[in-house]
Amino acid sequence: MALRIEELAKTIDHTMLRPEATRTDIEQVCDEAREHHFASVCIFPAWVPLAANLLKSDDVKVCTVLSFPFGGDTTRTKVRAAENAVGVGADEVEFVINIGAMLSGNFRLVRDEIASVVRAVRMKSVNVGKGLVLVKVIIEACYLDKKLMRLACKMIEDGGADFVKTSTGFGPEGATVSAVELLRDELSEGIGVKAAGGIVTDEDAETMINAGAARLGTSSAVAIMKEFSETKGE
Repeated sequence: MALRIEELAKTIDHTMLRPEATRTDIEQVCDEAREHHFASVCIFPAWVPLAANLLKSDDVKVCTVLSFPFGGDTTRTKVRAAENAVGVGADEVEFVINIGAMLSGNFRLVRDEIASVVRAVRMKSVNVGKGLVLVKVIIEACYLDKKLMRLACKMIEDGGADFVKTSTGFGPEGATVSAVELLRDELSEGIGVKAAGGIVTDEDAETMINAGAARLGTSSAVAIMKEFSETKGE
């Protein structure tokens, strides 16, 4: 069945994670997300209160990234950052696993970190009266072999997270079809896959969706929508 433009829009996390992004840039991203009905805007934590205010009456969620892009913060730091993000208005929280620990075989640290962040988000969302705040765990798949990717999936699912995200977009490689397919095969249906990094055309977007991605992280969202509309005649 052909993908409709409305369905494409609701897979997209409209991303603005440039260090030099200004208030004007964030306002523009929110305006664009509102116009196209994207799933979310994905921004740094400092911009969450602004975006939450701008989008409070819209169907666009506010997503933020923690320990980004390297994942090297302590578990305690990630937990506090997650609590703060939810407290100031985040609807979705993404964080990078401790990649070095994963590659060193310190799986207990990674497992406990995932569970701790998920638990903190769940508790904080209840305390501030929000609905379900989604947790997406970024594994930076380009650094992991298939065995470690499968293990990461098990830890993330056991930890109660909602999504596994392939990449930060700042690593040496972004999302690949093989990584998305592996993640989709390893995870139960209740856990989503988010592809990010290098998704710049409507063909890229459709390829990742067909591979099993339920969300796409891209800073080229508006261009993708324009291209999709022109090529599909919508």
